[in-house]
Amino acid sequence: MSGGDVEQGKGGAPNGDAPRLQLFFSYSRTDQKQALPLIRALELQGYQVWWDGLLEGGDNFLPTTEAALQKADAVVVLWSKTSVDSHWVRDEATVGRDRRRLVPLSMDGSLPPLGFRQFQVIDVSKWQGKANAPEARRVATAIQTVAGAAPPAPPPASLARPGPAPDRRLLLMGGAALLAGGGGLAAWKYLRPAETPEAANSVAVLPFRNLSGNSAEDYFAEGLAEELRTTLSLNRQLLVSGAASAGGFKGDNIDTRQIAQSLGVSNLLLGSVRQRANQVRITARLVDGVTGFERWSQAFDRAVADVLAVQAEIATTVADALISTLAKDKQWSAERPGSTRNAEAFDAYAKGQALYASSTSRATDEMALAAIDKAISLDPNYAAAHAARARTLGAIANQEPSMARVGALRSAALASARKAIALAPDMPDAQIALGFLLMTQLELAAAQPAYERGLDLGLGNAAGLSACAEYFGNMGDFAKAEAAIARAQRLDPLNPGVFRNAGNIAFAAHKYDAVRTPLETALSLNAKQPIVHRILGDMALMAGDIEGARRHYLAEPSKLSRLRGLAIVEARLSGPAAGEARMAELVREFGDGGLYQQAEVLAQWGRIQPALDVLERALELRDSGLVLAGYDPLLDPLRKQPRFLAVLARIGLRNFHTPA
Repeated sequence: MSGGDVEQGKGGAPNGDAPRLQLFFSYSRTDQKQALPLIRALELQGYQVWWDGLLEGGDNFLPTTEAALQKADAVVVLWSKTSVDSHWVRDEATVGRDRRRLVPLSMDGSLPPLGFRQFQVIDVSKWQGKANAPEARRVATAIQTVAGAAPPAPPPASLARPGPAPDRRLLLMGGAALLAGGGGLAAWKYLRPAETPEAANSVAVLPFRNLSGNSAEDYFAEGLAEELRTTLSLNRQLLVSGAASAGGFKGDNIDTRQIAQSLGVSNLLLGSVRQRANQVRITARLVDGVTGFERWSQAFDRAVADVLAVQAEIATTVADALISTLAKDKQWSAERPGSTRNAEAFDAYAKGQALYASSTSRATDEMALAAIDKAISLDPNYAAAHAARARTLGAIANQEPSMARVGALRSAALASARKAIALAPDMPDAQIALGFLLMTQLELAAAQPAYERGLDLGLGNAAGLSACAEYFGNMGDFAKAEAAIARAQRLDPLNPGVFRNAGNIAFAAHKYDAVRTPLETALSLNAKQPIVHRILGDMALMAGDIEGARRHYLAEPSKLSRLRGLAIVEARLSGPAAGEARMAELVREFGDGGLYQQAEVLAQWGRIQPALDVLERALELRDSGLVLAGYDPLLDPLRKQPRFLAVLARIGLRNFHTPA
């Protein structure tokens, strides 16, 4: 299990992600054109929205819809002249009403049908879909009321973009504090294009627009953009903005100059995809981020089977436009290592990646795995798909309550990672996936060559750089960790996870005066970013501010980290019984998946021998939390114990946080 919040894996209780509120959106198909902007605006606010456009062609409509209705934190119903007569909408609204989860909207001033008029209806007839509009705030307040949770803060009007979804796979602990200012745009001033020598060759690939008229095909357009982003990032002469930052800017009316300034790049690549039968038209535009003028644009009309050749052609043209000396770079090709020429396999892979990226449940992860497996069946030599399979299996393993089953899932994930490397040794994703899987199984020495290789190959990949920073920070190689996270910050300046990681590596390196600024920046980008309050709580605890530590632990979205912190501070504030009650809850909720946290609590309670017993049990079960043990200050009471030193030696960690 992901016992130490070392998480490339997924959410669910053990790994501690803050789940987004789940909304069910009910409307009449006749009103779909008007409904889509409302759905997108709710997604921009940070909600996970289920609507019938997400159904696959082979899905069983009734069970799938009923399950989504029963799971939803709020049922948002769009009443209109058409929907008041729809039996489907009435039935869905009835479920929302009976569950006391109903949020009724009126699209055109229509009153709800009898039986639903006791609820205050929010008029959205003039709402243009902007996430910062007054109507959006009223809807968020209504959702808060029925769900009993605080709504996400709307984005500023100037940069209405979705914040990155809580990343359940790369909650990576690493980095150095680079920023001197606070959060928001002010924190990114050092990223302005004029201030960096690489800026002329810097580019952000924004999500491609799907013009096919079917939102269910969005994944294909976004998948093409991600392939381009990954391919261009392999060129060491280019600086390519990371997916978490660039991937959030969507829509028709975007300010290219403002986006370029926010991302710290001089160029933007925009595009669109329109599929009709077996034909596809891809339009790409390279825009100067300073002037907003086009530097290059071209439309490509191809058969669907040839779509991947267009991706390589666009990558080559963009690189040519940015780098006059490209011909001197012998290490780069527009052919991404590990890619496929099978358009159907790419389609399945893109669908799997989209499901994986948006998932908040194990069920969705398993759907992603099925799509990735389909891609591999269509092209058994598709190395990127094998690497994606490794990541997805690892994520599923992190949600598995049975430790025996966890072992089987991790073994399968390792096999997929090694297959990907055998097919494409120069693909950084595969190397880093292998390194992470080995690290979480406490095979730290075996993980090092994969991370070293991944770092060398993936200098243009922000997520990969963060993963490498985590590993090297855990191993005490802070110079390498700080260099990796610094570049990740440059590439992905709107990714709260990168700043969270920067704060944590400064924490691990004992650079306590450099911890708070990146953590505050992370919270300014995502107020519910997991693990940030845990680190701040630990800082307060070390400083003797027990009340301050408690406030941070209470605000921590990760339940595992929250309970661990509260068990420590409440024992000091209210007595041993209060701490024992929190510890009992931790054990009840997480069992063996929280052994590392149990050891932290016992160590802080001064129960040295029981803490060592639990740590040895964690080692026996390969609890990945142990990778944090080299620097974890909560384990300081154990550091001179021979049994503790033996645990560190068994997994190849040195005792580099020995207290004074």
